[in-house]
Amino acid sequence: IGEKKEEREAGTTMEVCASQLKPVADVLSKDDWANVSIAYEPVWAIGTGLTATPDMAQETHANIRGWISDNVGADVAAAIAIQYGGSMKGANAEGLLSQPDIDGGLIGGASLTMDFFKCIDAVPSA
Repeated sequence: IGEKKEEREAGTTMEVCASQLKPVADVLSKDDWANVSIAYEPVWAIGTGLTATPDMAQETHANIRGWISDNVGADVAAAIAIQYGGSMKGANAEGLLSQPDIDGGLIGGASLTMDFFKCIDAVPSA
């Protein structure tokens, strides 16, 4: 799920994400959610080299988790994995992956280079 640049600038990121989550929530049973993970990837970051700041990404992930809590269940919100996509690379992976509501990353172009190992090294220890 994710918003376009003009939607981010207009302050409607969560409305856009909620409109993308609702059709899924309407058809899945609560038990089905155990097999779901969510990827938040701002459209404006796909293939552009732009990325959300860790604070921006955390805020959106927390809002997504809150929406799931309110519309599906707090237990589902606590258990679901929400990953960040959108030009994650070695230079920003640590800042993104250290956020409490970012449960992983979707690595695109960086996965094709040695930079991928910097992303792996950025994964917090348990």
